[in-house]
Amino acid sequence: MFVFSFNTLASAGVYYAFENSDLCGKSIVVLMLVSSIVTWSIILEKWLSSKRLGSSSTAFVRSFTQKRTFLMSIEEAKNNVGPTARIYGAALARVVEFHGINEGQLSRMARSGQKPDKPLNEPQLAVIRAAVDKEMSDQIRILETRMGVLGTCVSAPPFFGLFGTVWGVMLAFCSLAEKGRAEISALAPGVAGALLTTVAGLVVAIPALIGYNLLTAIISTQITELEDFSEQMMAQLKVEQTEYETAAAPASTPRPAAAATPYTPPVQTRQVQPQGYAQAPVYQQPQVQPQQPPPSYAQTPVYQQPQYRQQPQTVFMPNPAPQANDSSSVQPDLLNS
Repeated sequence: MFVFSFNTLASAGVYYAFENSDLCGKSIVVLMLVSSIVTWSIILEKWLSSKRLGSSSTAFVRSFTQKRTFLMSIEEAKNNVGPTARIYGAALARVVEFHGINEGQLSRMARSGQKPDKPLNEPQLAVIRAAVDKEMSDQIRILETRMGVLGTCVSAPPFFGLFGTVWGVMLAFCSLAEKGRAEISALAPGVAGALLTTVAGLVVAIPALIGYNLLTAIISTQITELEDFSEQMMAQLKVEQTEYETAAAPASTPRPAAAATPYTPPVQTRQVQPQGYAQAPVYQQPQVQPQQPPPSYAQTPVYQQPQYRQQPQTVFMPNPAPQANDSSSVQPDLLNS
């Protein structure tokens, strides 16, 4: 059974490691202590402010949806610190500017639910939309304030602790080499001081990481609520402008039915030609003569090749040779003749 006293724990604990660290290790530990204080302050402040702004925004949105007109939420917006009330205030300022309403008229309209005399046109609604988007961007920037510092506290301390550890181990081995003997008593103080910086870095980074994730989820939910409220508010404004057009259009009333009248047959009259006046000639539409077909042109005679009569040909036939026994018949000699 081991019995540890307070002096033993103090000498072998964090204080012992801090005492055996060099100037670089002690500086890193002090820096991690300051970073831890900054981290916890940011986490607590952002968590409290997010809860307060979120509850205020939810209350204003619930009150806005219950109002009958856009101008009836003025009093709630003045007493509310939520981002939704700020967005409503930016849109209200533009509406009052376009309608030219003073403070007295605005308060009276807010109490009675009365609407302005004239509607807003499309360019004016576009200007109101731009003002709402700008105010929403400003409120998102306010919600995300100092989240970058918290993200730095998440990522930077482990690297500082790693640097201090490597630096301390390097010095421990250097001192071991100077003494010339490998003893645990010569190596342990330097290694203990080196590992202290890693512990300090993790002590800062782990809570910062958890707080950063929780705050990011809360802020993302609030940004979504702001976008939904801005769309709902602009939709209500457009609906109120269409109500002006509906009220200006005359209501269609049914026409009364015509009274039934008794049927009277038409009276046939004959026109009498007064005597002594010549009857006016009646205009007769001239008859159109049917168009005659165009004269047919004589066909061009087709050229025919002339036929030539064949001339008789004279065929000279040679006389047959005289026979030897026939002396009476002598063939004349054509060549000699």
